[in-house]
Amino acid sequence: MALVTALRRLALVRLRECSRRTAAVTSGAWLTGQRSFTTGTQSLRSDNKVTVNFINRDGEKITVKGSPGDSLLDLVINEDLDFDGFGACEGTLACSTCHLIFDEDVYKSLGRVTDEEMDMLDLAYGLTDTSRLGCQICLTKSLDGIVARVPESVADIRQSKDGSS
Repeated sequence: MALVTALRRLALVRLRECSRRTAAVTSGAWLTGQRSFTTGTQSLRSDNKVTVNFINRDGEKITVKGSPGDSLLDLVINEDLDFDGFGACEGTLACSTCHLIFDEDVYKSLGRVTDEEMDMLDLAYGLTDTSRLGCQICLTKSLDGIVARVPESVADIRQSKDGSS
């Protein structure tokens, strides 16, 4: 039980980091709850979004847009993408089901990998040198247009050995 509590606490810290990055990346009166009558309220227009291209297990390219500060796991959930078994722990850094593979240049731009993420990545099927967990990657405008590949298989502890839930 202590492990679950520690993992949840770590996930909350990670969410706060994403929120801080969002505040640094975006600006506008809506962050402080104030309204601007000269330009209206800032809407979530497409120019405020970050485009992400997922390559699904079957090779299909799926292009979606997310808000800066959202994690790639948030984007998969918010856009209701059908990646079987993806995000089983709901971003608490307790599994490796949101494992994604990136091109080398993108991987280098994603920032440091924490020890906790490395521990979970060790459990991922199809691990590569450019693997990361989607729950740990927060969108920024600098990531606009990235490609994230979903591995062919996933280690989902919710499924039994015969593949049934």
